Amino acid sequence: MYPHSSLTAEQRLAAVDLFEEGFGHVAVSSRLGVSAGAVEKLGERFRIWGRAALEGKPTKQVYSFEFKLELVRRYLSGEATAMDLALKHQLNSPAQVRNWAKIYREQGEDGLRPKPKGRPRAASSPEPTELTELEKLRRENQRLQAENAYLKKVRALRNHPPR
Repeated sequence: MYPHSSLTAEQRLAAVDLFEEGFGHVAVSSRLGVSAGAVEKLGERFRIWGRAALEGKPTKQVYSFEFKLELVRRYLSGEATAMDLALKHQLNSPAQVRNWAKIYREQGEDGLRPKPKGRPRAASSPEPTELTELEKLRRENQRLQAENAYLKKVRALRNHPPR
């Protein structure tokens, strides 16, 4: 379900039962003896999704740039709280709106734009251009010089007795 949650499946179920009875996240966390932060996050999801908060979602929801920008502007202007926006638009949690607002403050509108997936393409190597006759001769000369130096080294090692 939620792999990063510190609550077990039984604790989440008990917490949701207590939420339905009207208990707040602090009372639920003290009754179950678990982290108040984890219970608070579960409580926020419960307020949005009800019992469906116990079920994991098969895929990650992707939101458009315009949608995120509109919600962030409404949140930052004070028109609505993160919880109100999450409830109205059925987001996973109000933390999503707060996270988008943080990115917007730090990076501006471009931070909310979709990012390309995967590793960036390597810079393509330049097209092999036709070498001039002079360049061909220079490269051949360099190769022959390296070969000559190698053969001299081998000959010197053969003629030199081992120590």
